[in-house]
Amino acid sequence: MSMEFLITSLIMIASPGTGALYTLAAGLSRGARASAIAAFGCTLGIVPHMVAAIMGLAALIHTSAVAFEALKYLGVLYLLYMAWNALKERGALRVDRAVDARSALQVIGTAVLINILNPKLSIFFLAFLPQFVSLDEPSPLRRMLLLSAVFMLLTFMVFAVYGLFAASVREHVVSRPKFLMWMRRSFAAAFVALGAKLALAER
Repeated sequence: MSMEFLITSLIMIASPGTGALYTLAAGLSRGARASAIAAFGCTLGIVPHMVAAIMGLAALIHTSAVAFEALKYLGVLYLLYMAWNALKERGALRVDRAVDARSALQVIGTAVLINILNPKLSIFFLAFLPQFVSLDEPSPLRRMLLLSAVFMLLTFMVFAVYGLFAASVREHVVSRPKFLMWMRRSFAAAFVALGAKLALAER
């Protein structure tokens, strides 16, 4: 495993995005367990994109304007829904003292959808993974699977750190209603901004 791959992966993962934002939100509103579940869900959400890249399906999305635009605008609509939901007291950022099984499924389902509905991820992996597979590689498929597994592990670790940090300051947030309202508005604005960025994305 090259150091270049690890550094590039960490830079990409640590950059602010929808997955990191949702994991932070889960940690602030529901605590450490929910943030770990969100990190796991976001990691699961990149699996279809990696599979698509490895199988070459991402090339179809890249070349087909209709497929790309359809997936892109589904992602935009979902991010706008997340923004609207973040503002509601019983929405995505509702404050829960405990995370039961039903709540955990909701967190992981939202996290998975956030990453699945982002076509740029498929294109990113299509361009990213092959750079680290040499032409004389005896088993390129195995190599890409290994790189994908490492990328997923790094994703979970980085997002989990984000979530645990958010959970550590949770009590300071939930005990201040005005700050909690500000937090909801800030996350809603961030989701809208990410939706606008995705809407303007080109293939």
